[in-house]
Amino acid sequence: MNLKSFIPTALIPPLRACRNYLRAGFAHAPGYRERYQSELDHFSNVEHVHDLPQIAGYWGHKHLRPMLEPFGFTNAIELFRGYIGRVCRETAGENVQVLSVGAGDAATEINIARWLLENEIRNFAFECIDINAEVLNRGMVAARENGVSEYFTFSTFDVNAWRPRHQFMFVLAVQSLHHVQKLEILFDRIKEALHPDGYFMSDDMIGRNGHQRWPEALRLVEHLWADLPDKYKYNHQLKRLEKKFVNWDCSIEGFEGIRSQDILPLLMKHFSFEVFVAFGNIIDPFIDRCFGPNFDPNDEWDRNFIDRVHALDVAELEAGRIKPTHMMAVMRKKPVENPQVHKHLTPEFCFRRP
Repeated sequence: MNLKSFIPTALIPPLRACRNYLRAGFAHAPGYRERYQSELDHFSNVEHVHDLPQIAGYWGHKHLRPMLEPFGFTNAIELFRGYIGRVCRETAGENVQVLSVGAGDAATEINIARWLLENEIRNFAFECIDINAEVLNRGMVAARENGVSEYFTFSTFDVNAWRPRHQFMFVLAVQSLHHVQKLEILFDRIKEALHPDGYFMSDDMIGRNGHQRWPEALRLVEHLWADLPDKYKYNHQLKRLEKKFVNWDCSIEGFEGIRSQDILPLLMKHFSFEVFVAFGNIIDPFIDRCFGPNFDPNDEWDRNFIDRVHALDVAELEAGRIKPTHMMAVMRKKPVENPQVHKHLTPEFCFRRP
C-alpha cells in the first residue's frame, strides 16, 4: 500500500526528515579499529599522497604565493627549511633533532634534508613516525635512494601509547593533524617532546570536520556550482557526477578530517603562535582531488572562474563571514610577543565556533 497518499502534504517533509534521522541513528557507524584499518588501506594504495591537480598549482602560484612571500617563504617546505637551517647554523656544534609526526612517506622531510646538505648543513637528524608501516617503508627506501638515510630513523607509533624518548628542537606535522582523533593526547605529547626553546611547525587543515563546508560557506559554493557546466561536476574521487554539490563528510569511513575543526582551538590552548598564515575555504572544492582535475589551467574560462572564486573567498574571509580551512604555522611552548600574521587574520579571528 502507498501510505504517502494518506499523509497530508504538509506533513511529508518533517516525516521524511524524521525517517532519515532514524536511519542514520540505527546505521552501523565504523568504530575506531575499522577507521584505523580503512586509513591504513587507503594510504597504502596511494603512491604520491601530496599530489594535487594542475589547477591547484595555478591557484597556488598566482594567489597563494604572493600572500606568503612577505613572510620570507613561498610554500610550507620553504618555511620549514628556513627555520631548521637557521637553527642548525646557530648551533653548529650540536645535532638538531627533528621529529615528524605522521610523516608518511617522508617526502617533505627528505626534501628538507637534501636542501640542508646542498647548503653545507649536516648537524641534523630526522625521526619520522607514523601509524602506517608500509608507507614508512617507502620513506626508508626514498631516503636511501636520495642519499640521506644516515640522517633518518623511522618507526610506527600509536598516539595512545607513544611517549617521546627525548626532546626535539623541531616537531613537524605536515598534513597529518587532520587525521588524528585524539588530538588532546597528541598535543600533550608534542608539548612534552618539544625543547623549551623549540618550534612546532605545521601545514594543515582547520576547516569543518570531514572537510565539509559550514552553512555560510556552503551557500556560496552552491551558488558557484549553479554556474558550472556539468563537465566540471564529475567527482574523480567518488567516481560520480554531482549535478548538485554534495557536502560530503570525508571522515565517514577513515580519519580524513576527523576533527579538523578542533585543531585550531586546541593549538591556541597548548601553544603560542610565532607565525600564522590562514587561507582558503570556498576555493577548496574547485582545486582539490575530487573536482580539480576537471579544470584546465591552460583554459582561459577555467582560469577566470578560479580567479573569481578566489576573489570571493578573500573578500568573505577578510570580512569574517567565513573562516579559513588551511593554515601554515610556527608555534612555541613559551609566549610570543609579536606573532606574524597575514593582515588581521589572527588565530582568534580565524576560529569558527561550532
